[in-house]
Amino acid sequence: MKLKNKVTVITGGNSGIGFGIAEAFKIEGAVGTIIGRNQQNLNRSAEQLGDQFAGLPGDVTDMNDLEKIFKATFDKFGKIDALVVNAGGTVEGAQWGSVADTGEVSYDKFMDLNLKSVYFTVQKALPYMNDGSSIILIGSTAAHRAAAGQTIYAAAKAAVVSFARGFSLDLLERKIRVNVLSPGTIDTPVFDKLVPAEQVTAVKKMWVDLIPAGRIGQPSDIGKAAVFLASDESSFFLGTEILADGGVTNISLMK
Repeated sequence: MKLKNKVTVITGGNSGIGFGIAEAFKIEGAVGTIIGRNQQNLNRSAEQLGDQFAGLPGDVTDMNDLEKIFKATFDKFGKIDALVVNAGGTVEGAQWGSVADTGEVSYDKFMDLNLKSVYFTVQKALPYMNDGSSIILIGSTAAHRAAAGQTIYAAAKAAVVSFARGFSLDLLERKIRVNVLSPGTIDTPVFDKLVPAEQVTAVKKMWVDLIPAGRIGQPSDIGKAAVFLASDESSFFLGTEILADGGVTNISLMK
């Protein structure tokens, strides 16, 4: 029960990595709210988590929604001890592509969700957070490796790593720790969004062959690492990044 009675807010907690984090937090005794835009997914996920977590609808790119999310959580629980800034990734209506192909509309959509929303999620949460609390920003190994079509997304995630350092310095007086947890390839519904159904199995096999750990990560892998960063066990971690990628970033399998 490393997080017993700690009140947490997890953005994008209704599916994928975010839900994996919420499940891990529940096991360790946390309570709080999960945030999502899809009401159906939100309801289903909140039901699975039980009484410890409530689902709150909200769009993290909307400043008014952010205000409502944190106020509602505070009003219900009386405090906030941990924040997981997980919402991000693919954006409806935005094009993945090279610098030659991706225009201003797609650029703005990617940056609004994957960078701007991170900044303002933290800012809007601060008035409601306890001194000595933990903020976990979800980054990506894309921040460290160039990949076709991911230039804007990768740049946003690299900036998120920088945010953790700057935020930690900004919040030293309040002893609020800010760290980054950067997943590699994780088995989530994003595969179904980006890859034709008949190719999903082959694409996953391709990734398994590239990952030194010999498997694709699971949301629970990220959940366990997030528990560590939210708990008192990581009290000496400040402005740092944990790469949870099965060794892809630091170990090459090239022969």
